[in-house]
Amino acid sequence: MSPRTGRPKSTNPKSERITVRIDGETSNTLKAYCKQEQVEKAEAVRRGINKLKSDIK
Repeated sequence: MSPRTGRPKSTNPKSERITVRIDGETSNTLKAYCKQEQVEKAEAVRRGINKLKSDIK
């Protein structure tokens, strides 16, 4: 038998999915950040959520 082929399993799979509605100003801010940092919207949102960790008591 041949070995398994394909993508290797992720050590941190992204299985949770969320959907949000945002206003135009927030959308423009997100797009500007993504363009500046050259990241996808999902990565920008992940970074924002991780910054919230310090606010958790």
